Amino acid sequence: MTSEEFYQQGNDLRRRGNYPAAMNAYMEAIALDPDSPAVEALRMMQDIMNYYCKDVYNP
Repeated sequence: MTSEEFYQQGNDLRRRGNYPAAMNAYMEAIALDPDSPAVEALRMMQDIMNYYCKDVYNP
């Protein structure tokens, strides 16, 4: 697969709510092309995952 295909796969997985798999797809895209738009997508996913705190929602 190409970097673009991994990036698109990551977008599809993110839309379905499969965040870990989306992050993995973005990392594959970045490994193939360090200038891929997946760099920004991965950074945003990491920010979302870092912000989410399960303890707040499940006291």
